[in-house]
Amino acid sequence: MTTPTPRKRIAVTAGDPAGVGPELLARAIARRASGEGDNLIVFAAEDELRRGFKQADLRDSMDELLAADGVEVRPLTDFPSTPVGEVHGDSGRWALTALRAALDAIESQDADALVFGPLNKASLHASGMQEYDEMRWFEGQLQAESEVSELNASAGLWTSRVTSHVPLRAVADLITEERIIAVTRLLSEQMSAAGFTNPKLAVCALNPHGGENGSFGTEEIDIIAPAVKAAAAQGLNVEGPFPADTLFVTAKRRGYQGIVTMFHDQGQLALKAMGFAGGVTVEAGLGIAIATPAHGTAFDIVGTGQADTASMFNALDIAGRLTDAS
Repeated sequence: MTTPTPRKRIAVTAGDPAGVGPELLARAIARRASGEGDNLIVFAAEDELRRGFKQADLRDSMDELLAADGVEVRPLTDFPSTPVGEVHGDSGRWALTALRAALDAIESQDADALVFGPLNKASLHASGMQEYDEMRWFEGQLQAESEVSELNASAGLWTSRVTSHVPLRAVADLITEERIIAVTRLLSEQMSAAGFTNPKLAVCALNPHGGENGSFGTEEIDIIAPAVKAAAAQGLNVEGPFPADTLFVTAKRRGYQGIVTMFHDQGQLALKAMGFAGGVTVEAGLGIAIATPAHGTAFDIVGTGQADTASMFNALDIAGRLTDAS
């Protein structure tokens, strides 16, 4: 008789309470109550949960769903009364408070992974957060010492970024051989943990047409190509660099399962054009599995019941698979 695989324990928060996060959280709880997915440890306030269940049109089922097998609520207090669908520092502060509580549970081995609803960077910064994005906030909170990178998974393709939330004028100076190798390795390791076997990776060039042999920049010759060669010599299944404008068009036909990009929009524009629904962001290299929907807070549709659950559900599934590698 086969022993069932134990369900993972996923710590989950709504993210920014002014966005669609509370609705997504309510729908994730309903999904688990139906028997699907890993167990959930919910870090939220009662008023936050009521908001989400109302937005999801599940208010009458709230008590039953919260009492279901596989759902545990860790109630938080002092939920702020902030406007829905707007940027507000109190919303950002609350989102970080819930995230910190979830991290505490993971660090005490009371949970296995973290999934959070969409965040709003303007609200986070209005709350006093000094880091330029949540990736760097997590890095500081967890005192991570290894290379970190945001990964994205969408439409059957994964990407990593050598640089992320920085001005375009700073990108070229931040690209180094060491960083490219580290991000390539991180992408390979995370994809392997998610179920890929020896994932085949490609690396984007930085400049138009891959630099045209140095005509439009020499980063490909001086930095990127040597990094790809070194990464391959270390056993990674990687090729490149390739011009970004054609790589995403031909990636699947050529068998590439993951792509290393040089900057944020190089990969994000392509992935979202290929299939925005269902996209997931993985905060990789932090020592624990952390995932979130790749979309934003969607202030314009809050309360309309139109929030798409695909990315949230995919984030929960991916986080569960990544726990063994973290």
